[in-house]
Amino acid sequence: MAEELRSSLGREALAPQWDPPQVDTTRPHPARIYDYLLGGKDNFPADRAAAQVALRALPELRAMARANRAFLGRAVRFLARAGIDQFLDLGSGVPGPGHTAQVVRAVAPGARVVLVDYDPIVVAHSMALVDGGAGTGASASADGGSGVGRLAVVQADVRDPQELLDRVRVREVLDFRRPVAVLMVALLHFVAEDEDAPGIVARFVREVSAGSAVVISHATDGGQPERSQAARRGWDQAASRLVARSAGQIEGLFAGVEPVAPGVVPLPLWRPDGPVTDDVGMIWLNGGVGFKREA
Repeated sequence: MAEELRSSLGREALAPQWDPPQVDTTRPHPARIYDYLLGGKDNFPADRAAAQVALRALPELRAMARANRAFLGRAVRFLARAGIDQFLDLGSGVPGPGHTAQVVRAVAPGARVVLVDYDPIVVAHSMALVDGGAGTGASASADGGSGVGRLAVVQADVRDPQELLDRVRVREVLDFRRPVAVLMVALLHFVAEDEDAPGIVARFVREVSAGSAVVISHATDGGQPERSQAARRGWDQAASRLVARSAGQIEGLFAGVEPVAPGVVPLPLWRPDGPVTDDVGMIWLNGGVGFKREA
């Protein structure tokens, strides 16, 4: 199975010491659907079929995916330039162009990054990234094994924050006594209403020190609930279904941190690099960056 998975994943050689568990590639996964929307190749027929269901209802989804990836880059660069040199990327996804580790290292080569995802194939790709980082102090483990480095991969589910944090701490990459940027980019809309997304955010806010930051982007229904619902059917058979929340609910996720200007806004409006050329009304995601001011 390990060799078959490495072969199917294609472009990068996976860490040879890791034998991935049996993976059902017939079930779509949000990270691989997102990869497809971004034009990536690290996805399977089930992921592409799910994306096509969504795209038929909402062709703007590709633009939304690009806007989300661009927001991630701007937020990470902002925080790295502000002096944060530790990043915990929850729901990190397939590490395509513009992924967190790439953006961080371009600004702060010595920064420490932990990538977390619960999908074994996504973890495998991330481990390949780490395996290719020889000489950078990189280390990886699918099960949260020990190791010291500046880039690590952890397989865990954000819906179990304590287990996730335990696995991250074992890696000894991040020092929670110093500021950490916790990234939840395009993640929390895969947390169901009864799984308490605000409580999950609050748990991580409590864990980090003063001066830390939280980055969140989240889907809305764009004021068109019927089209939104039709598009979200693309995730009905996926490992996690997509939940749209209102602008007010998304703002509520920032409880316990102080959002920086311009606040929690449609993604193209968050500190754009230049004139906003996107039709903001087509980008049904809001987001922002907030700092924890007190311990």
